[in-house]
Amino acid sequence: MVIPGEAPFFSHTLSDRTATYERPSRILLVDDDAPLRRTLPHVLAHAGRHFEECGTVSDAISRLENNRYDLILLDYRLPDGSGLDVLDWLANAGRTESVVMISGEDAIDAAIGALRRGADDYVRKPYHVAQLQRAVQNVLHKALLEQANGVMSQRLKSSERLHRYLVESSPDFIFTLNPSGAFNYVNPRVQTMLGYTREQLLGKAFSTLLLDDDAIRVEALLRDAARGKRMHPVLELRLRRLDAQSGQPGTRTVTVTLNAVPISNRSGEDASQAPVGIYGVARDISERKRAEEIITFQAYHDQLTHLPNRILFKDRLELAIAQAQRRGGLLAVMFIDVDRFKRVNDTYGHSEGDRLLRGLATRLKETLRKGDTLARLGGDEFIILLPDIAHAEDAETIAQKIHTALKTPFQLEHGSFHATVSIGISVFPRDGDVAEQLTQHADIAMYQIKREGKNGFRFFDPDLNAHYRERIALEDDLRGALARNEFSLHYQPQISMESGQLVGVEALLRWQHPTHGLVGPAAFIQVAEEVGLIRDISHWVVDTATRQLARWHARGHQALRMSINLSSHDFDRDDTIDQVADCVSRCGLAHDRFEVEITERVMMRDTDEVIARIRRLRDCGVGISIDDFGTGYSALAYLQKFPVSSLKIDRSFVDNLNGEGTQPIISAITGIARGFGLHLVAEGVERQEQAQRLQDMGCDIMQGYLFSKAVTAGELDRWLEAPPQHIEAERAPRPQ
Repeated sequence: MVIPGEAPFFSHTLSDRTATYERPSRILLVDDDAPLRRTLPHVLAHAGRHFEECGTVSDAISRLENNRYDLILLDYRLPDGSGLDVLDWLANAGRTESVVMISGEDAIDAAIGALRRGADDYVRKPYHVAQLQRAVQNVLHKALLEQANGVMSQRLKSSERLHRYLVESSPDFIFTLNPSGAFNYVNPRVQTMLGYTREQLLGKAFSTLLLDDDAIRVEALLRDAARGKRMHPVLELRLRRLDAQSGQPGTRTVTVTLNAVPISNRSGEDASQAPVGIYGVARDISERKRAEEIITFQAYHDQLTHLPNRILFKDRLELAIAQAQRRGGLLAVMFIDVDRFKRVNDTYGHSEGDRLLRGLATRLKETLRKGDTLARLGGDEFIILLPDIAHAEDAETIAQKIHTALKTPFQLEHGSFHATVSIGISVFPRDGDVAEQLTQHADIAMYQIKREGKNGFRFFDPDLNAHYRERIALEDDLRGALARNEFSLHYQPQISMESGQLVGVEALLRWQHPTHGLVGPAAFIQVAEEVGLIRDISHWVVDTATRQLARWHARGHQALRMSINLSSHDFDRDDTIDQVADCVSRCGLAHDRFEVEITERVMMRDTDEVIARIRRLRDCGVGISIDDFGTGYSALAYLQKFPVSSLKIDRSFVDNLNGEGTQPIISAITGIARGFGLHLVAEGVERQEQAQRLQDMGCDIMQGYLFSKAVTAGELDRWLEAPPQHIEAERAPRPQ
């Protein structure tokens, strides 16, 4: 740059200046990921750049002790420390290397800590290659400019022309004020930063650029500088930009850090003489502030819906509790879970699921008051804080508004979707006096709504908490039941009325609970499904049942059939199906002697994957029995889709043989079984007259307490070795 009216002060040639600005750059890459260290030099390759690499804090410091670098690409987490240790070493050593911190940390403290320790930029993983390239280019460019300024300052610091050049071309707004606080010099940076020309500011008071709340702090700083005090804080404040229409300072601002020092008397003869003016430097930190605001927002808000996240919600709830305690007021917490949300993700994809969540967030906000807080906890869970409510029933009003707002379907890319939600409500101080307790109790109430059929709301009840604690205890006991060998199989006989012989058994799971004794599957199977234990339990059932059936066949009872019950979750995976096929093959079981009972819940999910898994079972000789046949709406249609081998008449028909329409249904089922060539079993037979009427309608094989309860393998061994000559008419006792 040549200052108007002056000759160039550079005495060097053009080639000298080129060497100064375009000298090679040495870059040190510090990362414990060896493939990344090999890849980045290629990604960041540029003429004049030379890369060195290492993988630990100690190696990095060792290299820095013996070498100088222009840039350090520094990973946050290293095997023997963190990147902050390297930054601290650089600061203590007075080093000037530029640093770009690369981190996978989500916490805001990581980014702020790196920037405060001197990092020039902070790149969060995962990042785009272009983002890292820009960061490296910007930092190297900045470093080169700073190095060039340093070289020029050292060579020509005694030259007034050099000083003027540096001031005029500085990226900071540099100015001087007279003793009354008016501008008597401003550098050209003011025009790009604030929009003013020099002429517009010269002679104007510095205070005209300030907002009212900043003016008091700046006046104190300038007053100290005017008194000759050289030790003073650096202020962060906002300077008003020029309003082009009015020609006056406007409402738009630029955030800067301000440093002001007194200008001493040039002669220096009288140290007690007041300074002749004030020298000030204002550095634009708007980009840094915006970056910090973005990082802060991301730390306390959900990225999909921009709602407060769990951390921010907890802060607001704790504040609301403190205020309610002082005022003696009420507040409510509403825990919201979207019903059937997984179906949207599985059917239409996660992008459509995200669209639905954003739409839900919008509608939920519209039902709330201005002071209420709606937050997203993650997944399909939302939570609401209702502070300052007059009555607990106010929360019920909001819940009803939410359900009303969701009656209109959401328009997704593939069609409309009617969303419903389950809402649990807890009220302070009735249901708890701390944030965690209120949230937990609202969650428990919501979970109860889920169990009762979804699409509703309810308040927390202490009885729910007791039930919840019992469930947690049941979960804990269930997790170790397999390892403690607490499960067993009992076998309920299936009798042919025509021959009076035992022709089959149904294997039924039992749990010998250490406290509650022998427990049936109805008490724990749903829990096992929800906590992800059903896979291991099903594997144990299949292995135990096939081995037992193989033992009975080896003793000469080759005609004996066995059926087992699998969870509907088992048909979502291939591993359980693979295990059934493997066990049947390994035990050498004859075709259709081993059966798997499926419910209509499985059949209703007639996806290609489910049908394919059931066909695989049939192909390896496993029978498929439809349990509770006739109770659903589309049972007949499923017979054409699924390769079924057996039907079971539901106990509800057996219990109500005299009911209107029951006998025609049973007759129809027996006709269907004959027409399709299917094995037929009636379950729940408890009285002789039931057995007789079922036999008259064409059903031969039955099971129930009339014949026997489910017994152990040892008890069934005795039955097989000494079979009864005829079917006893007396009803077998129910298990206690």
